[in-house]
Amino acid sequence: MRPPAVDHALRLRSLWTAWLLATLFHVELGLMPLFHGHSADIHSSLDDRWLPLLFDAMAVYFVIPLMALVLIAYDASGPRPRRRWRWLHLGLSLVYTLTNIPHLLADLLLPDARADQVGLMLVLLLLGLLINREAWLWARQPSLRSAAPATAGDARTAPHRSSAVPAPPSASPGAPAADG
Repeated sequence: MRPPAVDHALRLRSLWTAWLLATLFHVELGLMPLFHGHSADIHSSLDDRWLPLLFDAMAVYFVIPLMALVLIAYDASGPRPRRRWRWLHLGLSLVYTLTNIPHLLADLLLPDARADQVGLMLVLLLLGLLINREAWLWARQPSLRSAAPATAGDARTAPHRSSAVPAPPSASPGAPAADG
């Protein structure tokens, strides 16, 4: 008996969701001092005129994984897999993992680095590596629908019928075929 096929798309949706939640918590954790009457200032050498561009880039950085989640769901539930999207997704996941590395290093090099933020960045990096692994396996895997043999009673091959509509009568042997 063969082991069941792994649903890498489901794993990817779960991992991206965890990654997005950890990203949100990373930002929230950075703002926590505000809730206790302390400053959340980060001393930056970035000129204020660049802030709108930075905020837009952060929004795009967050929205892309959201779109990936939706596209993964559509690919996994569609009539046939989009091989090109799977490989593009792998590249996307690698880019996101690679962008987490300098962020982690920057957090480590800050003179007033907080251990909770560094720990959370490590979690984000580990989630990114898991996403890379699953994305690689998913890109190489055929669709679950084409990989699993269908049986006669399989819901994937059976026509959808309401129980209120009777099945058409089968023709008896020797009866003339109906034109229609």
